[in-house]
Amino acid sequence: MRFTPSTDAAHALLRRMFDAAIASAQPATCLPVHLPSPDELGNGRLIVVGAGKASAAMARVVEDHWPGPISGLVVTRYGHAVPCERIEIVQAAHPVPDEAGLLAARRTLELVGGLTDRDLVLCLISGGGSALWPLPLGNLTLEHKQAISRALLKSGATISEMNCVRRHLSGIKGGRLAAACHPARVLTLLISDVPGDDPVNIASGPTVADPSTCADALAIIDRYRIALPQPVRDMLESGSGESVKPGDSRLRRNTVRMVATAQTALEAAATAAREAGFAAHILSDAMEGEARDVGKVLAGIALQVADRGQPFAPPCVLLSGGETTVTVQGHGCGGRNVECLLSLTIALKGHPRIYALAGDTDGVDGQAEIAGAIMAPDSLARAWALGCSPQNMLACNDGHAFFGALGDSVTTGPTLTNVNDFRAILIDAPP
Repeated sequence: MRFTPSTDAAHALLRRMFDAAIASAQPATCLPVHLPSPDELGNGRLIVVGAGKASAAMARVVEDHWPGPISGLVVTRYGHAVPCERIEIVQAAHPVPDEAGLLAARRTLELVGGLTDRDLVLCLISGGGSALWPLPLGNLTLEHKQAISRALLKSGATISEMNCVRRHLSGIKGGRLAAACHPARVLTLLISDVPGDDPVNIASGPTVADPSTCADALAIIDRYRIALPQPVRDMLESGSGESVKPGDSRLRRNTVRMVATAQTALEAAATAAREAGFAAHILSDAMEGEARDVGKVLAGIALQVADRGQPFAPPCVLLSGGETTVTVQGHGCGGRNVECLLSLTIALKGHPRIYALAGDTDGVDGQAEIAGAIMAPDSLARAWALGCSPQNMLACNDGHAFFGALGDSVTTGPTLTNVNDFRAILIDAPP
């Protein structure tokens, strides 16, 4: 199959793959098979709690499939609510937490207090839960949590590093929610938004044991030269923020199930590519690093495929996921997917047979309500014609403005799921 810049076929296929990835991680598709049976509950109660961008959609699936009594509360990002009848839905801020999230976290702990060993807590967790459950530990305040969140987001720290810090400053993360549920059983259903799918890093692990320490968290803070309010530093230095550790008896009746991941989303996209007649190759579901550096690496691979037929012969599609980072230094609003894509665009130098899409599967890239963008062989030429400097815009972390000027932004609205970054590079065959 051949594409030319005068057609929309390449863009349509890239968007079809992105949509397939998102569809595969919809709670209505992936959650039902993992739900408990009413027979498992006996005469106990089912309490539903949760946090994340997909949590309200997950709660709706539970309601649709659970025939008996049910109650609970989940918190999701503003604009991501789904109507439920028996489970209360609260909306709060992400990525910087707010008072609504704080109150929701407090009420969640109240809901799971005083349970018996006959009860079951169904915990619905997805990406974004760390910000949506901002319960400060000890004498810390919401203002402390907000300041640290802003600093971490700008620092270039990986998601696993950020969540390590969060676990040791939280009254609900790092296994503390599961400990509060004791002696009830806890079943946690996870939609993973982190490279490697480690449950301790998804929403900072509210229901799983945490092997990391306050010293680890403090080392991360110092590594990125983040200024800490004195009460926060005191907590980490004293060790009073230690999380729940492996072997804690309060977590003995805890079960964790992964229901959707970046890998399954990439596999769905690969199927869409093959149906269109393209070989599909998944490079990795867990790429990390500075977004602009990842863009350069992906460009190098794409050029080797296009010009040398190595390690894959074109026409083909290269797929990858994970979570890159952006160290914000300019006036732009960041966005790791558009930053990666702009870096890729510059490095490809207008190669006539390479197209790409990069987007966040939750529909929000960085702090912009835009999922990502698409690039084509003529992207650089069109930008220059508009008087845009791609290099300057990359230096200013302004990828959204670059692709917005070209009319190539990808907007999905809230997708009600989150399995991290999605990148697809389409390489056409030579003439």
